[in-house]
Amino acid sequence: MSINKEIRRVTVHTLKRMKTAGEKISMLTAYDFSLAKILDEAGIEVLLVGDSASNVMAGHETTLPITLDQMIYHASSVIRAITRALVVVDLPFGTYQGNSKKALASAIRIMKESGAHAVKLEGGTSVKESIRRILKAGVPVMGHLGLTPQSIYKFGTYVVRARQEEEAEQLKADAKLLESLGCFALVLEKIPSELAGEVARSVSIPVIGIGAGNQVDGQVLVTHDMLGITKEFRPRFLRRYLDLYEEIKKAAMAYHQDVKDQDFPNESEQY
Repeated sequence: MSINKEIRRVTVHTLKRMKTAGEKISMLTAYDFSLAKILDEAGIEVLLVGDSASNVMAGHETTLPITLDQMIYHASSVIRAITRALVVVDLPFGTYQGNSKKALASAIRIMKESGAHAVKLEGGTSVKESIRRILKAGVPVMGHLGLTPQSIYKFGTYVVRARQEEEAEQLKADAKLLESLGCFALVLEKIPSELAGEVARSVSIPVIGIGAGNQVDGQVLVTHDMLGITKEFRPRFLRRYLDLYEEIKKAAMAYHQDVKDQDFPNESEQY
C-alpha cells in the first residue's frame, strides 16, 4: 500500500520512509491560499513556497529581489490552506549567505510568523555554518545543489550544471556534506540524469529533482509552469499538464464580450 495513502500528515520522516520503500515523492510550488488548497487536496506531498514567486508572482527577471517579509506573506497564505502536505519555504537571497546568525534569525522568523514546517537554502560547503546553526535550533533544512538560481549572476546562464568532472565531484561531495550535517532532503536542479541518480543512491536522504532525470527520489516543478500559466519558460524538463494561459484568456474575452453585449448578468443572475 502507498505510504502516501496511509498517512494523515506528511512529515520529514514520511519522506524518508518513502525513499526507503522506493515510492516517489511529488513536490510543487505554492504561493497563495487558493492554489495551495487544490494541490494539498490532490495529494502532493511537499509544497515549496519558492523564491520563484519573485518571477511568477511579481514579474522579476530573477529570484534575487524577493524579500524575507514577502516570503513570509506567501508562506502564511499557503499554511492556512493545507491540512496534509509538508510546507517548505525558501530562504531568500541575502538572508543566510555569509552570516550564520542572520541565517538562523531568518529561519526562525519564517517558522514563527508563517507556521511553515521547514526551510530550504542553496549551496553546499559555502553555507554549511548557516545550515548547522539552523539545524541546531531544531528547524528542518532542505538543501539545494546544481543550478542554484540565487547565484545566476555568478554562473551567467541557466545551462545544465556539473557536466565537467570537477564540478560533478564537488556536487557529490556537497551532497554528502548536506546529509552529514542533518538536512532531511535535497533538491538537485538541472544536472545530468546519471549524476543525479548517482547522488540519490549515495545518500540516505530523499533527493528531489528538477531537470535532473528520473533516477532520483521525487520531482518538483513550478506550478505556474506545469499548469501552462506561464508561456515564455520552455526548458526541456518541463511538462505542461494544462494550457491555462489560453483557457483563462478565452474566459476573460468571453466575459468581456458578454458585458459589452449586456448578456451578463442575465435574468437568472440578478436579485
